[in-house]
Amino acid sequence: MSLPTAFDALMAYERETQALARIAGRLSWDQETVMPRGSAGQRAEESGAMESVLHARRTNPQIGEWLEQADPPDADGAAQLRLIRRSYERSVKVPADLASALARLTSRSQGIWAGARAADDVAAFLPTLAEVVKLKREEAAALAGGGDLYDALVDDFEPNGKAAEFAAMFGEMRPGLVALRERALNAPQVTPLSARFDADTQMALGGELAETFGYDLTRGRIDRAVHPFSSGSGEDVRITTRTAEDDPFNCLYSTIHEVGHACYEQGIDPKFLLTPAGQGVSMGVHESQSRIYENQLGRSRAFCGYLYGRMRDLFGDFGVADEDTFYALVNRVHRGYIRTEADEVQYNLHIMLRFDLERALFANDLQVGDLEAAWNDRFRADFGYDVNRPANGVLQDVHWSVGLFGYFPTYSLGNVYAGCLHEALRRELPDLDDQLSRGELSAATGWLREHVQRHGGRHEPKEVITLACGTAPTAAPLMSYLETKFGALSGA
Repeated sequence: MSLPTAFDALMAYERETQALARIAGRLSWDQETVMPRGSAGQRAEESGAMESVLHARRTNPQIGEWLEQADPPDADGAAQLRLIRRSYERSVKVPADLASALARLTSRSQGIWAGARAADDVAAFLPTLAEVVKLKREEAAALAGGGDLYDALVDDFEPNGKAAEFAAMFGEMRPGLVALRERALNAPQVTPLSARFDADTQMALGGELAETFGYDLTRGRIDRAVHPFSSGSGEDVRITTRTAEDDPFNCLYSTIHEVGHACYEQGIDPKFLLTPAGQGVSMGVHESQSRIYENQLGRSRAFCGYLYGRMRDLFGDFGVADEDTFYALVNRVHRGYIRTEADEVQYNLHIMLRFDLERALFANDLQVGDLEAAWNDRFRADFGYDVNRPANGVLQDVHWSVGLFGYFPTYSLGNVYAGCLHEALRRELPDLDDQLSRGELSAATGWLREHVQRHGGRHEPKEVITLACGTAPTAAPLMSYLETKFGALSGA
């Protein structure tokens, strides 16, 4: 029997590492969904122990030797080596004790944040957040090698992404978004929902919509959590959503959004299972899937007509006269504080706020103790009114508590990518609206699976979008889509 090649040995080793990483991910899923409240301390130790094991595997010098010797059998193999090399070179820069300390701290910090958010008590969270920022600065310094600290963190979520590029893009988008928001807010407003919607019925409809959009529930599940998220890859991809009896759209569109993430992971070619290429290539591309599912498809006039009928079937007459009114209600531009509840026009303004604060934190231009005041000042400048309580302001997102600095700009990048994909999708499926009006998503989601999802991490992020659309990504399609849609809705 012939001995395994260096490539084969490396891939076998990587498969075990990927399997362990998936187990670690389920620890986090469990913590957000069903873990007993009193288990947080032990879970922090478990998470730290898992991270120690994973860090040791990812920094094993044998990986470097295999990489030197490995001869990829094909283009897929070359992509796997590129991803392994990138992970290895980043991992060896971070000391093992720092990686473990971060895992323990962020597991503990998550519970502290949740308690502070529930109590509207910023002071209860800031000392822990200061610890997280301190360790993330140490990690960024190790990764950056003298370069920009924030870019080093962004690279974890959007490989080769640069804050300066994001800032330039956001600067171009911002005036148009602000002007469009003002026109929309000054237009006649549709009356908000006033009925009550049973939470269990919302969950049932959410499950139906998940399957309509292609989510395979034999390889997934839907649970409730404070902050909706998607977790896992391959054959075990789970999502969460949330319910509010006065706002069914929160549940339904959070579900569709997370289904976009989940379908990306489920749609990756099975040959990449438990390999570096067997997961989404970047959070920007990931977010492009969740946003196009939620917005360009789920909030389209055609699909809203279908959803209106299903809601009347399940909830009866809930005070909305017709499909056009329902469409306007689903896409209502309105004042609010919460990013995840923001309309398409204002959502990116929320991201720009967080992006600028994060850059300031890691440039040492802003200290954690001044973060709430900086947030409130920026919110007032951007949105024209004051934050009413910390849970609607600086405490609203889970990301900072778990150390996800550099993640936020990928949300807007995902919107930009979604705009490009939607433009290409419309060219390929000229009868898309007819299909959406019947609740038929298979052609649209099948196109996305073929052109984006199945590739997993095989290509670089921008390359994925360029190959799918035929041109390099820009913000122009997104801004054109928003102007057309919300200009019409506001009568402008």
